[in-house]
Amino acid sequence: MRDNFIARLKISLLYLPSLKSSTNYDIANIRVLNSKGLTGNDDLDFEGTWAVLASSLREINTKNPSNLSFEQLYRNAYKLVLKKKGDALYEKVKNFERDWLLNEVQPQILAVLSVSLFAGDTGGSVTANANERRVAGERLMKSLKHAWEDHNTGMNMTTDVLMYMDRVYCADNRKPSIFTTSMGQFRDYVLRAPIPSYDGMTIATLLFTVILDQIRMEREGDLIDRALVRSCVYMLEGLYETEEEEEHTKLYLTSFEPAFLTASREFYKTEGQSLLRTTDAGTYCRHTKRRLAEELDRCRSTLSPLTLSKINSVIEKEMIKDLIHDVVGLPGSGVQFMLDNDRLEELQMIYDLISKVDPKKEELKSAVSKRIVEVGTEINNAAITSSQSQPVKLSNSSTEQLEGEVKTTAERPLNQQTAAAVKWVDDILLLKDKYDNVLDTSFGADQGLQTAFSRSFTDFINNFDRSSEYLSLFFDENMKKGIKGKTENEVDALLDKGITLLRYVQDKDMFERYYKKHLSRRLLMKRSVSMDAERQMISKMKMEVGNSFTQKIESMFKDMAVSEDLSSNYKQHVARLGDPDPKRAELDVNVLTSTMWPLEAMGPSYDEGESRPTCIFPPAIDKIKQGFEKFYLDKHSGRQLSWQANMGTADIRAYFPESKGKVKSRELNVSTYAMVILLLFNDLPTGEFITCEEIQAKTNIPMHELTRNLQSLAVAPKTRVLLKEPMSKEVKPSDKFFFNESFYSQFTKIKIGVVTSGSKVEDQDERKETEKKNNDTRGNIIEAAIVRIMKQRKELTHQKLITEVIQQLTSRFLPDVTMVKKRIESLIEREYLDRVEDVERPAYRYLA
Repeated sequence: MRDNFIARLKISLLYLPSLKSSTNYDIANIRVLNSKGLTGNDDLDFEGTWAVLASSLREINTKNPSNLSFEQLYRNAYKLVLKKKGDALYEKVKNFERDWLLNEVQPQILAVLSVSLFAGDTGGSVTANANERRVAGERLMKSLKHAWEDHNTGMNMTTDVLMYMDRVYCADNRKPSIFTTSMGQFRDYVLRAPIPSYDGMTIATLLFTVILDQIRMEREGDLIDRALVRSCVYMLEGLYETEEEEEHTKLYLTSFEPAFLTASREFYKTEGQSLLRTTDAGTYCRHTKRRLAEELDRCRSTLSPLTLSKINSVIEKEMIKDLIHDVVGLPGSGVQFMLDNDRLEELQMIYDLISKVDPKKEELKSAVSKRIVEVGTEINNAAITSSQSQPVKLSNSSTEQLEGEVKTTAERPLNQQTAAAVKWVDDILLLKDKYDNVLDTSFGADQGLQTAFSRSFTDFINNFDRSSEYLSLFFDENMKKGIKGKTENEVDALLDKGITLLRYVQDKDMFERYYKKHLSRRLLMKRSVSMDAERQMISKMKMEVGNSFTQKIESMFKDMAVSEDLSSNYKQHVARLGDPDPKRAELDVNVLTSTMWPLEAMGPSYDEGESRPTCIFPPAIDKIKQGFEKFYLDKHSGRQLSWQANMGTADIRAYFPESKGKVKSRELNVSTYAMVILLLFNDLPTGEFITCEEIQAKTNIPMHELTRNLQSLAVAPKTRVLLKEPMSKEVKPSDKFFFNESFYSQFTKIKIGVVTSGSKVEDQDERKETEKKNNDTRGNIIEAAIVRIMKQRKELTHQKLITEVIQQLTSRFLPDVTMVKKRIESLIEREYLDRVEDVERPAYRYLA
């Protein structure tokens, strides 16, 4: 009863589906049967048993196994192995499969080969030859596909029959399974079978050629049978170079893939060079991007995912790395064209492509940086050209011609210079906005490119020697009128943009000097549209460049607030005195701290050691002036007041006779110097004159300032309250000036400005003077930095001292090494430092 149970168990095992996976059957159950049901003294006829097996294997290979008893076949193979005939059985099966592949399968494959597979596209119709090759290639692939599938299926069945041999004999003798062996035989006797009459060519090499032809045709736009190609690739992936069947020894990887990559390398190299000659950069980038997508799809659906990274590397090298320099620089379509014409999508494509081969994007970085500098240099040159435009010189042939054009000569060039400065900043801000958009939209806010952009802006801005002055003028114009009518957010955005440009300016000390100069005029002349905006600007500068930068500027605001209170207190003081003079002039005074205000920059320059001439005020004005001095010095003893007449204004009521004996008054707003000049005419009889030379002697006004004010009062047609003889633009010492009793204006209040604008761009002489004063200031700052460093370090080598000084001062300006060396020598002479003797490298010692 127990034996029957075991027999039924065995039958149930043998009739499981005949798949290769059946090798996972429970061998323990089979061994029970072996030890009881098939042992004993039964005689074994090896040849007879093998004949049965051989016949069955033939039936399996011919796809006719329906009449076979797999149970009996398993028993026969099992008995042979059990009787120590495993070696003979293994060799028999191996030889059988070899003969089958050589005699049956190989001839079938060779039979489908066509001459067109070996012929090139020479002679006859190229299209016909290509079609013939395509059909013959598909026939070869189908034949191999069927042969492989049949062989694979047959060997799965054979493996089921020889399961015990694989488990016992092959395992014990460390031989590959019969399935593995037969796969190797298919490789050797089918794929690597030589093709008669074609030395060195095998079926495998021909198959590779056919597959590569199919891939080439698909790349050129033809439709191919992807499933058929995939079947052949699957066959190559299932075959190995060795019996160990290691992953890297797959026939696909060792034989086909290198051929595929070589062919692809040649294809894409040729295509890239052809595209470079015939298309534009945008088309090239789109095509390359499409090729990468095609290869991704091909590796997923036709070839193997194992090839994806390798074929991508081929495209990246041949079409991107090797040619990207030429693509970037293509005239009329390269990066410069894309930037100039806002081709943001194409820029993004070229960024994506370069990112694949160069994480630093050096080619793109170089091209964009170069273009930024080129456009920036054009902006610089345009500003220089505009600022150097000269007014047309006027003839003195007639008074009418002068009257019609004197405003042009006096104001237009100055306004043009200021406009050129403002336009320079506006153009740079537009350029900055443009490239910020490119950076965010096309370059993914790449940090490396952002740094390169900033460096490029820094380069061309600092190559323009008036950048500090022009940026200050930009703020000046906006604070005076540019922000009028703007919302708080718009003003904030405008100031932020200006601060961004300040970040690029290396000579921030020069900017500070100009900004203080322009700010002082805005404050003293009350020209600022919004004091809140002024303070907001100071706050932003403080955050950008530090407290030391804005310390003096903040003191200027403090002086103005103190002066306002001081003027109010003085008026109350005068009221308490009860001055009986009804014509007494009212006085508003701004008391400025001389070390905080750029007094030397707010008027004409004088030779070194020469002080500004003291203006001689009319007696009535001088009395008021002395009264204020006494009031102020009584409260602040020990201080010294210096009156800056060139920085003030005055409101004068002037009386002009009209018809019928009537007299009509006008309120004139003039400079302090102009007030002093006009008051001289109060003591002059009607019809009398006074010369320029006499005016200068009575007022002690510097000739430069006197000339400008007389031009405003006697030459400008709309504000001609004085008459000049002879009438001309130039003012000479001998020129005569009369009170213009016939002056008429429809306005009651008239503002007479000085001819030269307060925002005038400096001429070359003024520029040199400013640079000289700034260099003197820099020298003091450098000396202070040297002393600070040496006081802390005690001893330091020359090179380290230079390096530390530059590092400390870079936030304000870029120190000149020669200047640093001179200041070191100066400190040595004054015994702040001493040279260290007997050392290999020059060094210095701090002297306490």
